[in-house]
Amino acid sequence: MTRRDVGGLLPAFDQEGWFRSRPITVPREWIDYNGHMNMAYYNRVCDLGVDDLFDHIGIGAAYRDTRNLSIYTAEFHTRFLREVMEGETLIVATQLLDHDEKRLHVFQEVRQTDEGWIAATGEGLCLHVDMSGPRVAPFPRDIAKTIAELAERQADLPRPGAAGGQIGISRRPGPARGQS
Repeated sequence: MTRRDVGGLLPAFDQEGWFRSRPITVPREWIDYNGHMNMAYYNRVCDLGVDDLFDHIGIGAAYRDTRNLSIYTAEFHTRFLREVMEGETLIVATQLLDHDEKRLHVFQEVRQTDEGWIAATGEGLCLHVDMSGPRVAPFPRDIAKTIAELAERQADLPRPGAAGGQIGISRRPGPARGQS
């Protein structure tokens, strides 16, 4: 996998207000026997995308090293919408849906860069962790301020329709089970 500059794309906010990751080019090793990107790597792409956002907020890898604080994922849901092939370049657009003193709720779109279609969505609940425990702990004041600024910047974004979805089998109304 390579992360490369595609037409000047670096982690930044797009015109709509989503935080956009650096481009991610899909390597051969991520392709499964069906000829497309394996499901595990959609999560990896989402993880790389949120890492760019976390670096922007100040809670990336260096945060753990300098402050002994980190972010853990408590829950993550992925929807697979379109096949991704070897060599395609993706970006991850992230929206902060909600936050409190210890948690972040994010929604992500994995977007193909050339044509702009959405390959997958991811939704996660992240916990702020004091690594001396480890235990869930409040964000420090400076980080909480940065998160509040991010939330304000994205406050006018519409909530994605897929956010908060459930897994289940939808059935059409019809005779009750056991009836003909």
